[in-house]
Amino acid sequence: MINRLFNSWRRRGLLANPWRRLGALAAAATLTALAGTASAETYIGAFGDWDAFHDGEGASKVCYMASLPKKSEGNYTSRGKTYIMVTRHPADQIIGQVYVTAGYTYKKGSEAEALIGATSYPLFTHADTPDTSWAFDDRALRQAMIKGRIMIIEGTSSRGTLTTDTYSLSGVTAAYRAISQECGLR
Repeated sequence: MINRLFNSWRRRGLLANPWRRLGALAAAATLTALAGTASAETYIGAFGDWDAFHDGEGASKVCYMASLPKKSEGNYTSRGKTYIMVTRHPADQIIGQVYVTAGYTYKKGSEAEALIGATSYPLFTHADTPDTSWAFDDRALRQAMIKGRIMIIEGTSSRGTLTTDTYSLSGVTAAYRAISQECGLR
């Protein structure tokens, strides 16, 4: 799976930039960690700027799609992994959870936001995973992602640095259909 992921990102030029390469390595490591070490992880395919995967069989099957930002901005000197994922895990009734890994610890008490067009979608953080934010309303954000062209994620690091990451939404609809079909969901 890791090789397929990197080959997909390489074909689209995501690995040419050292910053994107770091993000790709981190995303691949996270995808592997999500699936566990003894995994039957399968690459479903590339859909525009999104990659789709599934892991497990039967009731334990998990399906997910991921993308790296096209552009990252902020006054920072270093930053860890940055990506967005949408997961479907029917056995746990997770039907399209949207989350963003920012590559830094969010400022305590702050919230991040996703901007699609003129609409803002608040994201929340949790002390157990200080570098990740989740959508308050997964369904509304997913629907906006399907209709939109770009999504901007804004957040503030624990050091007070505002970051802005721009994601392409090209391929979201096809990738979401693929993971939904793979996990037997509409």
